[in-house]
Amino acid sequence: MTVHLEVAEGVGTLRLDRPPMNALDVAMQDRLRELAEEVTHRDDVRAVVVWGGEKVFAAGADIKEMQKMDHAAMVARSRGLQDAFTAVARIPKPVVAAVTGYALGGGCELALCADYRIAGENAKLGQPEILLGLIPGAGGTQRLSRLIGPSRAKDLIFTGRQVKADEALTLGLVDRVVPAGEVYEQAHAWAARLAAGPAIALRAAKEAVDAGLETDIDNGLTIERTWFAGLFATEDRAIGMRSFVEEGPGKAKFV
Repeated sequence: MTVHLEVAEGVGTLRLDRPPMNALDVAMQDRLRELAEEVTHRDDVRAVVVWGGEKVFAAGADIKEMQKMDHAAMVARSRGLQDAFTAVARIPKPVVAAVTGYALGGGCELALCADYRIAGENAKLGQPEILLGLIPGAGGTQRLSRLIGPSRAKDLIFTGRQVKADEALTLGLVDRVVPAGEVYEQAHAWAARLAAGPAIALRAAKEAVDAGLETDIDNGLTIERTWFAGLFATEDRAIGMRSFVEEGPGKAKFV
């Protein structure tokens, strides 16, 4: 398989494994969707890392495969492409992208599907589709503009230029830059910390933020209010408040 799932300490790692550049062909896209759905439903996976390995995250789509497609073929395929990435974005658990080397085109779009992005000092990110006479097709025009704003997103999409890790951090495209050899370790640590947290509350927080961004503030507040009140029915809420009263803040051990 071109994508593997490894589970340890409550963390599921989606490991891209199609050397040398992890080019995202149709089979890899479909496998990503399958595994995203699997980790969504597995109780032993409470947080997720998306990782391409030590040298490269994903350098984009498989251009040789795409070159063979005509308009009709891409009309038929484009929904499946987007569905694969949307499945990752909708995993109802914390997801961190561990980015080393190139994250270009579909690779950058995959990183955008995560909740948090940790990049190595050797990382280069970008949306170079315009250089092929195309635009991003796996969510880049939508998720990138929501993350860093429309003007900055248009700059990257219009020019197709690559940005190094330090500029990506300044733009807000990544959230932390670390030595390349520490990317996976730090991403796994971030995920493991959250895997020990209150699972339903984390799901609620993710859904409230993500769904709220797609609507007006009044509807967003309704989403928040509904989740907030609903969490009072959970065991984790009882554990968290009891621990706070009896032991002080930050000492709760959730189930």
